[in-house]
Amino acid sequence: MEFRIAAEELRKALYRAQGIVEKKTTMPILANVLVTASKTGVTVTAFDLDIGVVSEHPAEVLKPGAVTLSAKYVFDIVQSLPEAQLTLRKLPNSYAEIISGPAHFKIVGMAPEEFPKLPKEENAQLAKVSGSTLLEMIRKTSFAISTDETRYILNGVFLEPREGGKGRMVATDGHRLSLVERELSGEIKLKGGVIIPRKGLFELKRLLDEAPDAECQLGFADSSALFKKPGLTMVMRLIDGQFPEYQRVIPKEGERQISVPRVRFLEALKRISLLSADKSNAVKIQLAPGVLRITANNPDLGEAKDELEVPYQGAEITIGFNARYLADVLSVIDTDEVAFELGDEHSPGVLHAPGDKSYTAVVMPMRV
Repeated sequence: MEFRIAAEELRKALYRAQGIVEKKTTMPILANVLVTASKTGVTVTAFDLDIGVVSEHPAEVLKPGAVTLSAKYVFDIVQSLPEAQLTLRKLPNSYAEIISGPAHFKIVGMAPEEFPKLPKEENAQLAKVSGSTLLEMIRKTSFAISTDETRYILNGVFLEPREGGKGRMVATDGHRLSLVERELSGEIKLKGGVIIPRKGLFELKRLLDEAPDAECQLGFADSSALFKKPGLTMVMRLIDGQFPEYQRVIPKEGERQISVPRVRFLEALKRISLLSADKSNAVKIQLAPGVLRITANNPDLGEAKDELEVPYQGAEITIGFNARYLADVLSVIDTDEVAFELGDEHSPGVLHAPGDKSYTAVVMPMRV
């Protein structure tokens, strides 16, 4: 095997692999990428047995073939090369050499036959989707995914089809919930919903970030998701299980509804939480006529208070919240004002854009 390729093309392929390849694994080959040269160009494949990405790149192929190489070390080498072009040649015993101008590297590889095969997804029905819409949906839900491995059902985002070609994404960690519904340009063929795992979702986000406006396709088979855009294919295993009945935790309209300036509220929460208890980020939200007051009290550090003017004339109420949970939501809402709904001291808070619940976040209260 021998080919010449632009260093930037190979760097792009290896960068895509960095989040997928397994650094600590009992199967050393999973730390490698499979580099395959054929008449049509070069493909680079990364696969950790759950997520696989195959990217295609133009190259001058002098001799077809394949080799597997360390994703991390070859990425570091390619980034440091002195010239814009490189030659990669396979040597006997699965060694490979990389040459760029005067720089010359000889690297230990592994036999391509040992590299695991990606699952074939011929029966996944692909639908065109808007990359920018998919990216927005991921951005507005991914922060609420649970990191508790014992609750594996919550370790991903639930995607379900809705009427009229719409899709809904939901994530919850038991303390908060984030839901977004958007019109996807194509109708995704799904009987019910699927749970996309956290790692796969973040890798999908990275691929979408490269070119949000590129034409994308998304489809699902029995236990896998398939994503395609020009020159790139991604396949990932889905989480097997039943997502909880999330509608039950979304309260009906709260008794107290106010409109709050989003950026001002976000900045106040960040300021006041500096003096909240270390791990809980607990703050008190006090709603009184004309004012929303945020306070924190820490015996070791002191206390803090900030106030916002709000159009409210009802009875006074004080509720404890995790400031970071509220801040995460305020960071992804795009409007200048945010609707904040509250029930009683034991009811969750609900945030959404004024007059629009297509994005809704629910934050459970806490004792402070």
